Amino acid sequence: MQERHIHFYSHIIGRSLDLYVTGHWGQPILMFPTSMGSAHQNRDMGLLGSIHNYINEGKVKTYNIASIDFETFYGKNISPHDRAYNYELYTRFLAYELIPEIQKENSVHRIGLAGCSFGAYHAMNLAFKKPDLIDFVIGMSGSYDIRTFMEGYFDDNVYFNNPVDFVPNAESWTFDHMKVILGTSDWDICRNETFRFSQILNNKNVNHWYDEKKWASHDWPLWNQAFPEYLSAIINH
Repeated sequence: MQERHIHFYSHIIGRSLDLYVTGHWGQPILMFPTSMGSAHQNRDMGLLGSIHNYINEGKVKTYNIASIDFETFYGKNISPHDRAYNYELYTRFLAYELIPEIQKENSVHRIGLAGCSFGAYHAMNLAFKKPDLIDFVIGMSGSYDIRTFMEGYFDDNVYFNNPVDFVPNAESWTFDHMKVILGTSDWDICRNETFRFSQILNNKNVNHWYDEKKWASHDWPLWNQAFPEYLSAIINH
C-alpha cells in the first residue's frame, strides 16, 4: 500500500499537523481519528486495513489528519471560549488549506469524509458546515452535540460547530447531493446520540442511511467491520 507521511503547515493554526496519506489514486477521503488520536491511528487500529482492497485498486485515497483535541474540546486547562475558538480555526484549516490541496492533487471538487467516535463528529460537523466541498460523509458511533464540553458556555463558534444546533436551521437543499451514513449498534454508547441526529436529518428531509448493527460495542471491531460495507455502498453505486 502506497503511503506518505506529511507535516502539513497551517497558516491558520500557526503550526504543522501530521497527515498520513495512503493510496495512489481514487476517490479522496479525509479521515479523522478518535478523541486525541494521531494521524496514524486509523492505520494502527485496522480501519485502513479493512478497506485495503479499495486503496490498492485505486478506488480510494485516504488522507488521515491528526486531531488537535487537547487544544480544543479536551483542553480542560483552556477556557470554553478558547476551546470553541481553536476548534473553529481547525475547521477553517480543513476547509481553506487542507481540502484545497486534496482537491488539487486529485483533480476533484468534492471529497469524502469519514471518522469513528469523536472522529465521526469531526467528519459530520465539517460536512454540514461546508456541504459544497463534500460528496459523502461516513460517521460511525458519533455524538453530534459538543455542549457537554462547554460547561454551559455558548457563542457563535459553539453554535456553528454543533450540528444538533445549526443543522435544524440550515437550508436543507444544500445537503441534497451528499451521501450521508450514520452507523451505530445496539450496544454502542453513542447509539442514542446517533439516532438523535438521524431524527434531526429526518425532520429536515435530508436523505441518509441510519444503520444499527447488533451485539457490538463502541470499539474498533464494530467500525472495522462496518466501514467496508459503508464504503462499498458509496463507491459501487
